[in-house]
Amino acid sequence: MDLRDRAGTRVSMRDRPIGVFDSGIGGLTVVGALQKILPQEEIIYFGDTAHVPYGTKSREIIRKFSLHNARFLMKFNIKLLIVACNSSSAVALPELKRRFSVPVLGVIEPIVEKTVQICKGRIGVIATPATIESGIYQRTIRKFSRRENKNVEIFTQECPLFVPLAEEGWLENKISEQIAQRYLGFLKNKIDVLILGCTHYPLLRKVIKKAVGKRVVLIDSASETAKRAREILKERNLLAAYPSPRRGEVNKKGKIRFYVSDSPQRFKKLGKNFLQKGIGRVECIKLE
Repeated sequence: MDLRDRAGTRVSMRDRPIGVFDSGIGGLTVVGALQKILPQEEIIYFGDTAHVPYGTKSREIIRKFSLHNARFLMKFNIKLLIVACNSSSAVALPELKRRFSVPVLGVIEPIVEKTVQICKGRIGVIATPATIESGIYQRTIRKFSRRENKNVEIFTQECPLFVPLAEEGWLENKISEQIAQRYLGFLKNKIDVLILGCTHYPLLRKVIKKAVGKRVVLIDSASETAKRAREILKERNLLAAYPSPRRGEVNKKGKIRFYVSDSPQRFKKLGKNFLQKGIGRVECIKLE
């Protein structure tokens, strides 16, 4: 089946882009992982920077914003929607799956499945208040632990200040260390695996590791989500169809287009820390 892009050009299903949205900048960690695992895929990224953070907002508002974000990305005839926001994945994922015909992938199940596979029985989860209060991680961990026939103990902790710390680039100073210790000190020697349940948190990996102990394995959602995206596209025969390169040539790399709802220059400035490279054009749009 072929569709037409926004310019009216016919585009095969396999060559349609992947849509990714987040409440702001953190979802760029998922984009970075997608580029490593699926370098030929085109990606449309939308950061709802006018409303960041989602983690302290009500469930109703998170659902509303998530639907707006998804509708915007659907305008690009995407073949897969990735909800790169833990709060949206926790609150809005079922509704997004009901409303849209393309596959919808959140960031929670991939990371939980990996965690349960490697854990020895004591799992910590750190996330925003909305994500923790939803109970989605706790329920999903229990679901996969039953599947793996494992008995697990779950420890949870809200870490709302980690988002502004990551966005301001305060990653390894005394303030970030003190906040991490305040949040996570009680987990030291209590867990063997820690889920970083927010896409911002990997930037604070060093201070988090210091707070919980060197032996604790930290797992973030980016790489596991990208692996699951590859599985979904392969299962549906939707992997980008580029010809194999001739000798001495390099495969064509997919482009990334960036859209935000506010402050594009700030997004460009801070986004390079998440994507680990410079960001080109960022277009600011207003959602209806």
